[in-house]
Amino acid sequence: MPRLTIVTDAWHPQVNGVVRSIENTNRELAAMGVEVSMITPQPFPSIPMPTYPEIRLSLARYTQVARAIENNRPDYMHIATEGPLGLWARRWCLKHGMPFSTSYHTRFPEYVAARAPIPLSWLYAYVRWFHNRGGACMVATESLRRELAEKGLNNLCLWSRGIDTALFRPRPQVENPLNLPRPIFMTVGRVAVEKNLPAFLDLDLPGSKVVVGDGPARTELEAHYPRVHFTGVKTGEDLAETYAQADVFVFPSKTDTFGNTILEAMASGVPVAAFPVTGPVDIIPAESGAGALDDDLKAACLKALHCSREKARALAETFSWQAATTQFLDNVIEAKTQARRKRLLLRQSGRQIGA
Repeated sequence: MPRLTIVTDAWHPQVNGVVRSIENTNRELAAMGVEVSMITPQPFPSIPMPTYPEIRLSLARYTQVARAIENNRPDYMHIATEGPLGLWARRWCLKHGMPFSTSYHTRFPEYVAARAPIPLSWLYAYVRWFHNRGGACMVATESLRRELAEKGLNNLCLWSRGIDTALFRPRPQVENPLNLPRPIFMTVGRVAVEKNLPAFLDLDLPGSKVVVGDGPARTELEAHYPRVHFTGVKTGEDLAETYAQADVFVFPSKTDTFGNTILEAMASGVPVAAFPVTGPVDIIPAESGAGALDDDLKAACLKALHCSREKARALAETFSWQAATTQFLDNVIEAKTQARRKRLLLRQSGRQIGA
């Protein structure tokens, strides 16, 4: 049984796309016969991230991470995030000649720049430094791969996402969900600056607006938008039932690398309104009838009201975690294969020079 160690700075109790993606991938990897071990912030001391206390930054020492990796005796290494644990794992891999893959889950430079006065050029230099030494950097969409290639990232490969279509499914709709008048325009996710929520909350739309989730911007936004209904975090059946009551799912973010919530909404039979940016343009083809993309978000919302709930569900059903995990595992194996090829070529060139 092959052994894979995944290192991630994003883990429970965080509720986000990174955590959900790794959880679902681990479940499928186990079914494929892969033994997965995790290195996460949970066993280490941590501090809250400035401006975003819900995210904890691990204070693990290099020796602790190195010992954890060595105890796992991995055949393959995957580093999911660019945080403290990811840095220590990268250092260990380079020191011991262990090939590794990485993934680009979030727009790290843009998220940091939104919270600290650091030039984007510096942050992208860090991202190139971090990812380009790996054998494969996984991205969720083709448009993101093109974008990152233009910024100098190498070894980019696709790792799509899936959806639990048994949990997230169409359900009977009630007349006034959450005691609110229809139509219900809903968004789900972290309530944070990078999600661009005012672009949705400022719109003059019929019916009601609902925000599901929590985050550092919630208190300010609740005060500024008293007519918007904020539910807080929902999970499991409660979340799935809430999705299914929406008439339109609104995705105002322009910085997400995919948009797992788009799949959750469509699987629930809810058409999507979004900007035509990375993530939405990759998931929702123009001819799909499952949603509406427009630079004018209000226009997209009103168009989506007339889109097909059946077509939204049908499109979501084309995304499976089994297929996505096969992609992931192929990338992990290829990263090690590429490293072996490079070492072989270096040895051959060295012999030729010495001949």
